Formats: sequence, C-alpha cells, structure tokens
Amino acid sequence: MSNYIPTIGVEVHVELKTKTKIFSNSINGYGQMANSLTNVIDLGYPGTLPTVNEEVFNLAIKAATVLNCKIRRKMHFDRKNYFYPDNSKNYQITQARTPIGYDGYVEIDDDGVKKKIYIEEMHIEEDTCKSTHRQDKTLLDFNRAGVPLIEIVTKPCISSAKEAKLYLEKLKELLFYSDVSDCKMEEGSMRADANVSIRKNESDPFNTKAEIKNIGSISNVGLSIEKEIERQAKLYDNGETFLPQTRRYDDKLGDTVLMRVKETGNDYRYFPEPDIPFVYVTDEMIERVVKTIPMLPDERKKVYIEKGILEANAFKLIQNRSLSDYMNELLDTNINFKVASNILLGEVSAYLNKTEKTINDTTLTKERFIELVNKMDDGTLTSKNMKDIIDTIMESTDSIEDIMKSSGVQNITDDSMIKDVINKIVEANPESVADYKAGHDRAIKYLMGQVMKETKGTLNPKMAMDILIETLK
Repeated sequence: MSNYIPTIGVEVHVELKTKTKIFSNSINGYGQMANSLTNVIDLGYPGTLPTVNEEVFNLAIKAATVLNCKIRRKMHFDRKNYFYPDNSKNYQITQARTPIGYDGYVEIDDDGVKKKIYIEEMHIEEDTCKSTHRQDKTLLDFNRAGVPLIEIVTKPCISSAKEAKLYLEKLKELLFYSDVSDCKMEEGSMRADANVSIRKNESDPFNTKAEIKNIGSISNVGLSIEKEIERQAKLYDNGETFLPQTRRYDDKLGDTVLMRVKETGNDYRYFPEPDIPFVYVTDEMIERVVKTIPMLPDERKKVYIEKGILEANAFKLIQNRSLSDYMNELLDTNINFKVASNILLGEVSAYLNKTEKTINDTTLTKERFIELVNKMDDGTLTSKNMKDIIDTIMESTDSIEDIMKSSGVQNITDDSMIKDVINKIVEANPESVADYKAGHDRAIKYLMGQVMKETKGTLNPKMAMDILIETLK
C-alpha cells in the first residue's frame, strides 16, 4: 500500500447536563421507560411553540470558554428541513448560520509534542428521537427528542487516528470537568462522526471524503479511521475512485460499512426559525458563567505537582473526578500531599472498588483524612497496618487514633524498646554487619527486614532505620 497523507475532521455531538429539554419542560433523563419523558412540544404537535431553556445558553457559553472559542453576541436559530421518522416536526431546530462559538482550539499532547486541534464552530441544537430497528420494524422513543446538544466541528486539521483519539479524550475531559455534560459515550451523551480523505502530497487538492457516523467509543473512532484510510488507499492504488458517502463502524466486523452514497449535496433549505426571537449574549452573562467553571484538569495537574505529588499520581487523580475533587478540598492545608495521594490511590481506592462506593458515600471526612495522612507521614501508622483497619476507617466515625487503639494497631515509638530489638538483630547477624561496613547497601535492607519481622511491623520504620544506622556506626 503506497503512502498517503490523511486529512481528518471530527464532529462531536454532546448532550448538555440540563434538568429539562431545550424547548419544553420535559425532563432531560436517560434510561426511563420509552416515551415517558415527552410532551406535545417534543412530539411536534401542530400549533405548539418552543420556549428556549436559558440554562442551555449558560452551558454552551461554558463549553465555548473551555474550548477557547470566540462567543457570538447576537444569534438566531435555524430550521433544518428534512423528512425522517426520528423527526416528527419534519425539521430540526439548530444554529446553521450563527453558531454560538467559533474559532476555538483544544491542545493535545502526543508523547510530549503539543498540537492545537482547531475548532471551526460550536452550535446549539435539539436532539432527535431514538430509533431502534427490529427486523422489518422501527421503534421510536421520544425521550431523547428535544434533549439539548452542542455540536463541535473541527477544521480538517487532524492527521492521524491517534490525534483524533487524543482530541476526543481531551474534549471529553474538558466538558466533563466543566460540568457541561456527563460525556457517557456508552449512553450516547457524546457521539462522534469522523470525515476522512487521503491524498499523495500536501500540495494536492483534497480527495473525496467519507463520513463515518455515530461512532460509539473513542477506541472505535481510532479503529474506524485506520480502516477507512486503508480502504481508500487500496482503491486509489488500484486506480479506482469512489463517490462521497456515509459509512458506519461495525464492531463485529471491525470495519466500516457503507450506509448511503451522497450523490447530491443535501439541501436542508435552512431558514431562520420564525418562532424563536434573536438571542443576545451580554458580557454580564459571560462573566457570570465563567465564575462557575471549576478548576480544569491541566491546572489541577500543575497544582498537584507543585504540592509534591508524583506526576503519575497527579495523572491518576485526574482520571477519577471524585478523588480529584476530594483532594482539592485539602489544597489549603499543610499535609504531606505525596503521602495523601498514595493513600487515596492505594488503600482508599482499593476499598472503593471493592465496595463499589464513591468517596462521598464513606465516613472519611476531611478532618479524619488529615489525621490519617499525618499518622502515615510520621510513621505512627504503616501501610501494612492501614490495610488491616481501612474498612473501619471508611465506615466508622471514630478518630484514627481510637481505631488504632481498639484494633491493637500501634507503632512502637519508644527509643529504648527499638534499641533493644536492633541490638539483638545486629548481634545475631555478624555477616550482614560486616557486609554493611564493606559498603554493600543490600545488607542494611536485610537487617531492617529482620527488625520489622521480629516486631511484626509494629515499629515506627523511620525511627527504626535511624537507630539501626546509628547502631551500625
């Protein structure tokens, strides 16, 4: 297969986290009985009129801000006219000519190489109802009709499947952390389409593009783009061409499948929506919304690393929003953050995974967590001992001190007791002492292991190590 240069653009539909739909007061919910979250507006009854949900604009302004878009100050909605069973009005209300956001970008990091993926525009529209195909029948669920969406369209500036995946991961992270959407691709609240074309040289005009619709996961976006590049390259290598077309990714086949050929351009006969007046976005609206944006992932990571958390741990914390939010509550304290992150990602995470709880479902208050970190930091509690009492820590409201006492978990911090144990071990292991004096570092680890074994791990390890070194000198 000859080498080709891919040109990729991605369109993403994201459902907004509002309580009600965009033009009606029906609940915006998922997983309810079919057609139970609908009313006459969602069903497109003649004579019904839309009323714009203000919260949709707040969330769209928030999204435009975190995606570095310029925000349009005066806009209108448009009717996109088409006939399809999932669209009972025979038109969809969207923003064709005056998208709320434009000229934005998302920065991706490809193994240390930073690249901006440019966003052409971001517009608000309503979702259609959900079609389910069963043999020769199509079932319609109008719970999704009228759910507010933003559609984010990149410029054709993505040059590989990997870049497309990195862009989607970053987009998902930004929209999830700014509370714009829950971004659950498995529930359809974030759906991606990819446009793919290939050419021999940068100077050549763009070739025919194929659009891959409604890809259900980020990994499948990567796979479908790779398969599409491969398919087009084979055709061109054989001297063949193809018509512009819409395809879908088939999980079972692991390949893209033709849905329809676009022989003519779609004429949606867009015109301004006559039932909704112009919308004006003011500076005050933008300022009010920007104040509600929480700390975003890149800033969190930077703050964590400044606080002494290892980069790998900072990255893992950001992968878990509830743990990251919990850590943010502690940023104004002076605990050892390296120890705190180890506890959260270690024993605490293990407990949460085992019990299928979130940290907010437990009794681990900020105050008790600070006590726990301090006990680990000064060596009064070891990791081994913490594993024994973690369930009690997460389920009881007692202080960590009291839990340690009632569980018999106490680290010996008495100098004279520690010295006695160390003298005993040193006397019993003359070869290791000689090795240590000859400069073999392994010897001290062995001696320390024997000390901890002798005391069943109940010594304060830092104190024990200091006294062992002193004794050996």
